[in-house]
Amino acid sequence: MSSLTPQQEPETRGYELDPPADGDEHAYREYEPIHPRGRLGDLGRKLWAPIAAVGLLVLKFKTAILALFKLKILATSASMLVSIAAYAWIWGWRFAVGFVFLLLIHELGHVFELRRQGIPASAPLFIPFLGAVVGMKQMPHNVWKEAQVALAGPIVGSLAAFGLWAAGEALGSELLIALAFTGFFLNLFNLIPVSPLDGGRAVAALHPALWAVGLVLLLGLTILRPNFILILVLVIGGMEVWRRWRSRNDPGVAEYYAIETWQRAVVAVTYVGLAAVLAFAMSATHIERTF
Repeated sequence: MSSLTPQQEPETRGYELDPPADGDEHAYREYEPIHPRGRLGDLGRKLWAPIAAVGLLVLKFKTAILALFKLKILATSASMLVSIAAYAWIWGWRFAVGFVFLLLIHELGHVFELRRQGIPASAPLFIPFLGAVVGMKQMPHNVWKEAQVALAGPIVGSLAAFGLWAAGEALGSELLIALAFTGFFLNLFNLIPVSPLDGGRAVAALHPALWAVGLVLLLGLTILRPNFILILVLVIGGMEVWRRWRSRNDPGVAEYYAIETWQRAVVAVTYVGLAAVLAFAMSATHIERTF
């Protein structure tokens, strides 16, 4: 044991010690030495508290968490968050949240229609800077059903954009109006008649020659505004159009494309009418970026 010297005064806990009486060996009984704690130890204790709390929550709600994994909600949510973070880096978090919301509504339109037809469909999976995709276990029964699935996305997505437009006008928010414009553009772009875009799947119910028109339009747009996404869609679209065109006369494929005249008319009116409405809405909501 070390003894105290005049240069080593004892540390106290906020009060002064009475001077020791002669022979009083308990004079410093209230003194308790302070043991130094390492920084790593303090950090470990701070980190352990939230980790323990999360662990308890997991144990308590493990059934619900397993159900979320089963429904693949976590995968969708995680991909949404990653996409929001990626878009926020360019446009800011508020616009990023609105943009991903528009993508979600668009994809849910496809999901609802697929499930209405009894076709198993996955939850939307978001891919930063490429949009979102929905997986389906099988193709629809014919091009009439395929066109319904294809057009459901732009129709529902356009309704969401109109809702944002109305809210923006009511609140005087240029941000909401700009989001509405983006939603109209997003859905109009998807109507270009080339697969894998929705327009390519929709015009499959009309005439295969429209795929060539879509490729020409997409090629022109790529030349005017070259970027990776347009090039990727052009390559994938060209391969898909070639595959479909080459197999158009196969017995099973011919039956897939055989639908009633009135069904083709409904697809044509819906497709052209929706494209016209979206073009008008884009013109009406276009504003200079000031946010």
